[in-house]
Amino acid sequence: MPKKYKIWLSAFRLRTLPLSISGIIVAASLAAYNGLFNWMVFVLAILTTLSLQVLSNLANDYGDGVKGTDNHERIGPQRALQSGDISPEEMFDAIKVNILITIGLAFFLIMAAFGTNHFLLAMLFFGIGLLSIYAAIKYTIGKNAYGYRGLGDLFVFVFFGFVSVVGGYVLFSKELDHIVFLPACTIGLLSAAVLNLNNLRDINSDRNANKNTLIVKMGFEKGKKYHYFLVGSAIVLSALYGILYYTSIFNLIYFIAYIPLVKHLIFVYKNSEPKLLDPELKKLALTTFLLSVLLAIGHLI
Repeated sequence: MPKKYKIWLSAFRLRTLPLSISGIIVAASLAAYNGLFNWMVFVLAILTTLSLQVLSNLANDYGDGVKGTDNHERIGPQRALQSGDISPEEMFDAIKVNILITIGLAFFLIMAAFGTNHFLLAMLFFGIGLLSIYAAIKYTIGKNAYGYRGLGDLFVFVFFGFVSVVGGYVLFSKELDHIVFLPACTIGLLSAAVLNLNNLRDINSDRNANKNTLIVKMGFEKGKKYHYFLVGSAIVLSALYGILYYTSIFNLIYFIAYIPLVKHLIFVYKNSEPKLLDPELKKLALTTFLLSVLLAIGHLI
């Protein structure tokens, strides 16, 4: 594979993609349980979500790169602009192409889900799609980037949780159902925890670069307590969901994912060095994906 392609694949940050589709997997499984599953909607929802995540990754690379936030102090993997292998102009062009791809995928998804029979829902989801693109871009790009004002956690909770799970379910069902809200909160909280862990790791470099994440504002130790709250609440709410909607012991197979989650919390509790948290990012993201897959399996067997 030519070096340039490897650099772009690195910029796409493929390890973030499983987390991004966790909500869609949960939504699809709930729709299937209620006899509402549609393969075309599922595939297009996955592709649209992946495109949005790649857009977010490229935009974050560009935004942090041009602001100088990604520098020698950053602990995580070196980003594309930071390395100098991709220029700001090349990255900006890639972002524009990615936006067009995302809009195209969103259009086909909405048409597959609603056609011409649910005009108001279609218009609502076009609006949600545009908001999702805006949120992906504005996390780090621009003077008023919300990631630099401590609002990243809220946006992640809303878009990875409610937009992904609740919105995903409506794509299949054309209506709301109370069954989706606890899983939406669970995925949203765990996704926010992934971002929080990233911000715990980067607290020193973010503070020095004036990136005022929630962790920079509250400090490392309070940030760890906030992390316990996010992961702990996700465990409690998902367990409550299993109890309230119990029909078979197989429904609770996702409880297996609590084992790595508890181990993760113990690791965070015992460590006070930000750089040691870096390996936990991948583990927490994959555990969230595991929980979503097991929850889906539990409903379908």
